[in-house]
Amino acid sequence: MSDRIQQIVTRLPDLKKVTEVWNTAERRLAQGDVAFVADLGIALANRYGSSAPQIWQYRSVFDRLLRLLTMAPGPEHVEQAVRLVSAASPGNRKLARYAASLLAEGQTPDDLTFVFAGGSSRAAASEELRACLVHEMVLRSVTIAELPAIEAWATSPHWRHHPLAWLPLELSVIEETPPLPNYSLGGGSYSMPYGPQDGPGVTLGSVTHLPQVTDTTTEEFSEAAAAAVANWAEESNGRSETGTYDLAEPVAPKGLPDLLVMLGLKCLDGVGPRERLALSSCQTEHAWRMLFAAASTGGAYNNGEYGAYGRLAAWRSVAALSGASTAAPVAEVERNAQACDWYSFGAATKWFERVAWDIGLVSVAPGARRMTVLAATDTD
Repeated sequence: MSDRIQQIVTRLPDLKKVTEVWNTAERRLAQGDVAFVADLGIALANRYGSSAPQIWQYRSVFDRLLRLLTMAPGPEHVEQAVRLVSAASPGNRKLARYAASLLAEGQTPDDLTFVFAGGSSRAAASEELRACLVHEMVLRSVTIAELPAIEAWATSPHWRHHPLAWLPLELSVIEETPPLPNYSLGGGSYSMPYGPQDGPGVTLGSVTHLPQVTDTTTEEFSEAAAAAVANWAEESNGRSETGTYDLAEPVAPKGLPDLLVMLGLKCLDGVGPRERLALSSCQTEHAWRMLFAAASTGGAYNNGEYGAYGRLAAWRSVAALSGASTAAPVAEVERNAQACDWYSFGAATKWFERVAWDIGLVSVAPGARRMTVLAATDTD
């Protein structure tokens, strides 16, 4: 460990601001000393990474160092970024997911082949980082088949039991424009294809006959349907509600608003003449985008599952809501989803927080005798 790194490590907890540490790392990187940035991150992680809670100075500096390495293109930056992640927190799946997202955004596919081709043992990537990176690249429309080293790893049998192995190595039709974050050295931004619905609302009570409903919701269904928004409840202030229902007769689109209110959902408690229901038809692609954004970028107080696991969670929710098995191939799930009619909904009830993180989705199966519901909300 160099004297300069030792000095930074020792003094870090006493710093009122960490911009000078950032500047030091940036200068060394500009001078071509890429290893210094990784060495500093590893030294800081060894001293402060396992403490609970981690000091804010460490969190801020480590994130900056990781972004410096991942956002500056070039194979030497990829190698040192992988070395930093591997040495700083082995087994930290959340860090691997985050690093994979940054690498896929900041590096070229050719330079990322290093992650799969190996290298020195101290810079060897974990299988989790590789698995996440494959699907972060897929989400960015990278053709894996054109990268032999990556394709050889991604199609090898040794990782077929990994959860992400269920996902295809190319985007499906409904995934064509996934809402991905835009990273920068100092932060990032992302789109939110959901939120409070403040439309004029629909008129309730105009349908005189509604089909008899049987609630068939199971714990297994609820877990799968809410997979995309589970992080809102587990890591932020969110909550969700799910349901699946068999109908004695087909429901016509004009009867859907009244039927929704009749189900007794907590999220629609109080909907009536004053608190009206907003309901609109939406494309399967839009439903997937909502679910992927919720899963990958998170709610008010967390960062979500990032791209690879966000993709997995979105497909799990789509499978459950469309009536497909979560064990079925994604292509089969997609066919099921495209055969359904999808609607988004919302209401100014006490259940919905109506800040920025509101989702209401309804799927009606072909024949209109089965419907599913997912609602979710979060607040800061």
